[in-house]
Amino acid sequence: MKQQWLSRSGTDELILVFGGWALGAAPFAGLSGRGDVLFVDDFRHFDDPLPDIAQYDRVNLIAFSFGVASAGHWLAQTGFRPDRLIAVSGTLCPADPERGIAPDMIRATAENLTAASFSKFCRRAGLNGPVPEIDLEAAQAELHAVIDRGGAPEVAFDRIWIPQRDRIIPTPAQEAAWAHQQSAVRGIATPHVPFRDSQNWQEWIS
Repeated sequence: MKQQWLSRSGTDELILVFGGWALGAAPFAGLSGRGDVLFVDDFRHFDDPLPDIAQYDRVNLIAFSFGVASAGHWLAQTGFRPDRLIAVSGTLCPADPERGIAPDMIRATAENLTAASFSKFCRRAGLNGPVPEIDLEAAQAELHAVIDRGGAPEVAFDRIWIPQRDRIIPTPAQEAAWAHQQSAVRGIATPHVPFRDSQNWQEWIS
């Protein structure tokens, strides 16, 4: 996993963000608020430790898109338990025709990935601003890893945000995936990338 500090002022509270596929930290650029923010992505494997989190009195984990399943796998592997666990625009079964995206579609995305197709993906996702730089080979490998790894172990989330205009992970698939955690679900009238400028991190954690 790659790690990037989005905010680090030495507070006693950490927001740990598991990002989505290939978008980097761009979806979160407009968010602000108190607490340090550590962003991780590139989930080809989970061997890289996150040693800095032990120093915090409180850790809230926000998982976005394919980062939701990656967070589930990472939590099962490490045994770590955040104080609050949030899912946004994703499911624990990313390569699933009914509760995520059909594996054949993910495989086709990987096999046909170009700078142009990635730009189209960003537009479909609702990403504002310039298209992030992409390492095509690494991005392809990550998609294959998502398929090979399969669904994550079941974990209870404190809040689950489901966009109602999601063109990446279909809204009905997300609703089906979280039917058994319905009390935590909140629908939002947004595309796949729901974050907007001037929003506060706490809006997503609450």
